[in-house]
Amino acid sequence: MKIARFSTGDELRYGIVDGLPAGEATPTGESSGRLLVLKGDPLYTAPEATGEVIPLSEARLVSPVIPRSKVVGIGKNYAAHAAEMGGAAPAEPIVFIKPNTSVIGPDAPIVLPAWSNEVHYEAELAVVIKSIVKDATPREAAAAILGYAVANDVSARDCQRADETWTRAKAFDTSCPLGPWIEIPQPGGAGFDPADAVVRARVDGSIVQEGTTADMIRPVPELIAYVSGVFTLLPGDVVLTGTPAGVGEIRAGQRVEVAVEGIGAFGNPVVRR
Repeated sequence: MKIARFSTGDELRYGIVDGLPAGEATPTGESSGRLLVLKGDPLYTAPEATGEVIPLSEARLVSPVIPRSKVVGIGKNYAAHAAEMGGAAPAEPIVFIKPNTSVIGPDAPIVLPAWSNEVHYEAELAVVIKSIVKDATPREAAAAILGYAVANDVSARDCQRADETWTRAKAFDTSCPLGPWIEIPQPGGAGFDPADAVVRARVDGSIVQEGTTADMIRPVPELIAYVSGVFTLLPGDVVLTGTPAGVGEIRAGQRVEVAVEGIGAFGNPVVRR
C-alpha cells in the first residue's frame, strides 16, 4: 500500500495511491492514478478513507513525512561505494544526522549552497519509523518500521572532504529530497522487499547510478537496531540506508531523479541562488 502526502491547495492531506498502471513509478501530470483521501495522519491512526477521491494528476505531492525529530544517515553501507570514496568498508556503520529542515518533496528545487562547488546525488532506500525504538534487537527494529520511501542524500562532497565532520556537507537545506510516497508492507510480507530492490539515479534522464539493496553491508533491521543503540528513534524519524556506487556531481539547470524499484521514483530540479 502506497500512502502519499499531498495538497490541492493550502491544506496538506494524506491519501492511498490507487490505480497506477503496472510499471508507472514516477507520478506525472498525465498519470491515471488517483488518491483515496484519508482521515488524519497514518503515522498515528489506522488508514481510514473519507470517501473523497482525487486524480493524482490534480494533486501536488510533498515529502511523505517531515520527521518530528531527525533524519539519520548511514555512510558507506555498500562496499563498492566505500571503495569509490577511496577506502575500505567501515567496521561499524557511520552514522550522521540531517535535520528536518533538509527535507523536501518531489519537484521542489535542490538549492546548491554558495559555499560548495561540488555537490553529489546519492540515491537511497529510506525507512520511516512508526514507534519509539531504543536498544532494539533486529527483530524489534523490524516491527517498528512503518514503511519505505526513496531518498536523495545530497552531499557537498568538497566540504565532506575538507571538514572535520560531515555536518555541513550533509545537513544543508534541501539536501534530503524524500518521496514520492511511503510503501507500507502488507500483512504476511507480500509486496516490496527491502533486502532485494534496485536503487537508481538519473540526471537529465540518463541513468548515472544503479545498484541493489542486496549488496548492503548491513541490512535494514540491523541498521535500525544499531542506530537505536546510539539514540532513541521516534515516530516519523527517517533512516537513510546508504547509497550504492556511482555517485556523481549535479549542477544548476539539471534535473536529478531517484528511484527504488517496488516503491517509485521522483525528481527535483537543481538550482543555484
